[in-house]
Amino acid sequence: MIPDSRGGERQLGPEELRRYARQIVLPEVGEAGQERLKKARVLCVGAGGLGSPLAIYLAAAGIGRIGLIDFDRVDLSNIHRQILYSASDVGAPKVAAAAVRLRDINPHVEIDAHEERLTGANAMEIVARYDIVADGADNFATRYLVNDVCVLSGKPNVQASIFRFEGQISTFGARRGPCYRCLYPEPPAPGTVPACADAGVLGVLPGILGTLQALEVLKLILDRGETLTGRLLLVDALAMRFREISFRKDPACPVCGPNPTIRAPIDYEEFCGTRHGGADEEKEAGAGAISVEELAARLREGESIVLIDVREPFEQRIATIPGARLISLADLWTELPRLDRSAKHVVFCHTGVRSAHAVAMMKRGGIPRVLNLTGGIDAWSVRVDPSVPRY
Repeated sequence: MIPDSRGGERQLGPEELRRYARQIVLPEVGEAGQERLKKARVLCVGAGGLGSPLAIYLAAAGIGRIGLIDFDRVDLSNIHRQILYSASDVGAPKVAAAAVRLRDINPHVEIDAHEERLTGANAMEIVARYDIVADGADNFATRYLVNDVCVLSGKPNVQASIFRFEGQISTFGARRGPCYRCLYPEPPAPGTVPACADAGVLGVLPGILGTLQALEVLKLILDRGETLTGRLLLVDALAMRFREISFRKDPACPVCGPNPTIRAPIDYEEFCGTRHGGADEEKEAGAGAISVEELAARLREGESIVLIDVREPFEQRIATIPGARLISLADLWTELPRLDRSAKHVVFCHTGVRSAHAVAMMKRGGIPRVLNLTGGIDAWSVRVDPSVPRY
């Protein structure tokens, strides 16, 4: 239940009344509404591109308690869109740096910094502390986890996502509305939707979507206006068009339907087909992929391997694996006749998505001995050679 301070003792001090004066003067907010905001508790899942403007505007609006959950650290490549951070924060845990910034914006707001990954083991306990969840996660496993936990906990879920120049946002589960699974019953196949690291994102786009998330959260708390429950808002930033798709509760939904089969968090990595490691990774390697550890071991042993880097030239200037040959994905097909069909090839990109397409292309072009480097150069930097810059 979203807290309601109407009829209770006034909680706002003189400094707060001055701080929020331009907001309180709105008849739809008023002093009672501002008190509701102060008593509200909101969990922001992700402190990145969407979470940055979201958290900033929630703090500025006077939300009493804001939870931030993120296990990542600030990287230089984040700063063009993650406006919570500055260059001096590079290397710091995101939630720690974000908490400092948010307390500086509004010292009346309490910040809970959860420096951890949201998982099926901790999500129910964490979400239980808050009234509303705003999900800005960048992966499908977390989106389905947040959805299911919100449904099971009876909490609204304001969810947004971005891709290149496009974004989408909806409010799930509020007032018995449809949930994320009603709209997307199944996740896309692994590797078919590249992350921002591979597809790119215009820095201002998450600002638009994250601000819309904050607006939805405020409307839910104030119980004013019409939320995006049962509506998916699509944003095309290049065309500057906003479109809307209506959707309803799915009677066969396994979590919010009348006969649910999901009554507790499940294994979302398995559900989304993104689990790696151990025997699973060995199996994957045998099916056309190789882990960064296995590649490093083979190179140390002197095995003859042709490394193909299918990223763009500017990416190679940021970071590379010694000895790799740069052939961007766009040029790969025309370069295939120049490759040695008898050689062993390992293809890599930033995170493994583009290189998976490259492997399929090379096999179609008659190069049989080719493997995709799982996790790309980013995994190489994290798990093999930390001197290789991440971006």
